[in-house]
Amino acid sequence: MINDRFMIAAVLLFGFGFMNLLLQKNLIRKIISFNIMESSIFLFLASQGYINGRIAPIIVDGILDADVYINPIPSGLVLTGIVVSVSVTAFFLALTVRLYNIYKTVDFDEIMLLVNKEAE
Repeated sequence: MINDRFMIAAVLLFGFGFMNLLLQKNLIRKIISFNIMESSIFLFLASQGYINGRIAPIIVDGILDADVYINPIPSGLVLTGIVVSVSVTAFFLALTVRLYNIYKTVDFDEIMLLVNKEAE
């Protein structure tokens, strides 16, 4: 039951982020939408790895029974994904700053018009 709520929330967040990614013209808003999509994927993975009544796979008090612990692989994937997400976001932001310095706008359509005008 608890996983269903998180999965539904993850799907809704992904849809919201994807819709905004397609509809927004501002590059900063596109980056934020992309981050919302990434966060929804992390929420989905974390909800899949959670098992009600179990604990994190840290051996304490000599408990070695595998049935007591949750699956550590989704947690590791989420941590790795967060690191990649931060790196990609930093790259996108640096690219946006560079585009702003050249074209003095962060509007995607205006940048494309200026690029096409330069190409002519």
